Amino acid sequence: MEKLTIFTPTYNRKKKLLLGYEALCRQTNKDFIWLIIDDGSTDDTEALVHAWKKKDNGFKIEYVYKENGGLHTGYNKAIELMETELCICIDSDDYMPDDGVEFIIKTWTAYGREQKGVAGIVGLDFKLDGTPLGGEFPKTGNAHLYEIRKMHKGDIKIVCKTALLKALPMMPTFGNEKNFNPFYYVLWNIKRMVCLIYYSINFVILHIVLHNIVDYHCHYLIMIQRLILRMPFIMYQVVCFLVSGICYKLHLSHF
Repeated sequence: MEKLTIFTPTYNRKKKLLLGYEALCRQTNKDFIWLIIDDGSTDDTEALVHAWKKKDNGFKIEYVYKENGGLHTGYNKAIELMETELCICIDSDDYMPDDGVEFIIKTWTAYGREQKGVAGIVGLDFKLDGTPLGGEFPKTGNAHLYEIRKMHKGDIKIVCKTALLKALPMMPTFGNEKNFNPFYYVLWNIKRMVCLIYYSINFVILHIVLHNIVDYHCHYLIMIQRLILRMPFIMYQVVCFLVSGICYKLHLSHF
């Protein structure tokens, strides 16, 4: 089985998907699956992807069409379907450097796989001019996502152990909210380009930290999550942030 799933939620991005596809064709390591979650596109994305699937790309392409529900529902579907050890989301208007997959697998093998409590690795998003969004990380090594968000304000790219995402309940959905996308990790932090992006200042994702994907906290956080999902959305955001801080302190006590 392949080592990595690269999943891409997309909605009417037929023209922009090409850059991502071409970048994956150039990968120096093709030990991955490209999973495309089509969130109800009406621009013939499906026909384009099926044409790619017929080519000898050197990697597997999986395509799933679903009713439009927003970015987080694309994540939910991808998490449901993925079976590889690692996963990463590359947005439909972004693409990876040519050695991105190779670097991810080497980094995970060297630093992440055998470390207790490490859920994945995190790298930098870069603009097309080679500038990292939010600047470089001030340090590398073991870091909690809560800590990373405090020391770095730009976009990041997260690689996670798939099994840990599957162990938790799916992300909740709220009426008329299609950009809700919560994550909470302990990660290996690297000063390295992982993704090149087209950055749009008028597109906002709520970075709400909720899940501490560390084995010894999972059970308690699932119980907490089931309680707070019933709260109004604004209150939910506040509680998620407070829970993330508590879990960060708990995490430090285990290292």
